[in-house]
Amino acid sequence: MNVEAGPPDAPAQGRPTRRSWVLAALVLAMFMAAIEGTIVATAMPSIAASLGGFALYSWVFSAFLLMQAITTPMFGKLADLYGRKPVFIGGVLVFLVGSVLCGLAPSMVVLVAFRFIQGLGAGAVYPTVTTLAGDLFALRERARVQGYLSSVWGVSAVVGPLVGGVIVQYAHWSWIFWLNVPFGLLAILGVTLFLHEDVRIRRHQIDGLGAGLFLVAMAALMLVLTEAGQWSAGRLSVLLAVSLLGLGAFLWNERRAPEPMIDLAQWRDPLIARSNLATLTSGVMMIGLITYLPTYVQGIMGRSPLVAGFTLTSMSIGWPIASVLAGRLLVPLGARATARIGGASGLLAGVLFVLMGPALGPLWASVSSLFMGVGMGFLSTTFIVAIQSSVDWARRGVATATNMFMRILGNAMGAALLGGALNFSLRRSIAQRGLEGSVSVDSVQNLLERGSAAGGGAGMDVLRGSLSLGLHRVFLVVFLFTLATAVLTLLLPRPHLE
Repeated sequence: MNVEAGPPDAPAQGRPTRRSWVLAALVLAMFMAAIEGTIVATAMPSIAASLGGFALYSWVFSAFLLMQAITTPMFGKLADLYGRKPVFIGGVLVFLVGSVLCGLAPSMVVLVAFRFIQGLGAGAVYPTVTTLAGDLFALRERARVQGYLSSVWGVSAVVGPLVGGVIVQYAHWSWIFWLNVPFGLLAILGVTLFLHEDVRIRRHQIDGLGAGLFLVAMAALMLVLTEAGQWSAGRLSVLLAVSLLGLGAFLWNERRAPEPMIDLAQWRDPLIARSNLATLTSGVMMIGLITYLPTYVQGIMGRSPLVAGFTLTSMSIGWPIASVLAGRLLVPLGARATARIGGASGLLAGVLFVLMGPALGPLWASVSSLFMGVGMGFLSTTFIVAIQSSVDWARRGVATATNMFMRILGNAMGAALLGGALNFSLRRSIAQRGLEGSVSVDSVQNLLERGSAAGGGAGMDVLRGSLSLGLHRVFLVVFLFTLATAVLTLLLPRPHLE
């Protein structure tokens, strides 16, 4: 017999939900999942040196991203059907199992396989944490709470590299994965003891066909996006065809399924549709900054990796501050106003990136990064609160998960698009100068490792100039996406918040 869960703030068998303790458990779970990415990034050189298999280096990240992106909408639907509590607990348990196994991995191939398991758990944790925050709190409180949860990402971005560096220096790299265990167990304990959902018996018709078609379509698409610069055109074309066919079949099925995995009717709501599109475009501009600002600071400005890291930290500081501020301003100003503040801040960051030059120094880069963080903080908090407040409890999990999926998809699209644009620009510039034999795209590593000391020879001067031109083209593309995001915020309708 299947069950349907009702809102968790309703008493279940005389036991009221203790919201403060549940929120503490949700923050622990979100921090556990958020800090994982930055810790792993810091420790990956040591992991690769220990396990070998450097060719699979990028797949340690791609495996997690792929599985998380594919399963986020699925678990959002399951949370609507069976309640948030079992999906959350199951997701955290899977994440912890994957974490323990990652720490025990004897080779890079096995580590990649276990990262898929971690990503599966993350696909359940992220949407249920955010959905529960929307369930437990009314609008005025919800805006502040979502701002706090969003700020967890900024805090983890600052703390993660520091913790990862300490672990790698003073302990075995396995502890970067095993560190998740106490956080996860405390989160499960808090939700088990203090969250009580009102459960009603009802049969459900699970959209198994829709889930399978979505899995095929999105797996193929994510592979195309993450491996666009590595695999042959023939293989990518086949994967793209599979993705398009799978997506078409998925949409056909969703229109006919009694309980579809994704409610396509939600996309007819202008607020949800435009918020999700703006989330997609903001995901592209965010990944462009994270990926290529350190490259510019090191390779073009000739500064150290530490300085490059500090310029990126500005975004991590601006994001949580703006998230909390957006949570406090959302009710008095309205969702359209706070979204437009975020869009304007992101657009200003895009302009500053286009105007950035080596002589302006890392301070200019830091200020640009700060405005991008402020924009992302306002946008992410506003969109999730506005979407959650425009749907009822039974559709909130899907609505939340879909918005989160759009950001992940934007990250993947941006990584592929901007990486392809940079590589194309570098190869074209080198070929135009007839230096194919002396320098190559791989020679950029010399600039990043030696900074301004890599100035010997005309080849390196040409490479530095080519990299500068390529990165400015990347920043121009980022600016176009900041412009698209700002325009979408101007087109937002006035949300009918509860």
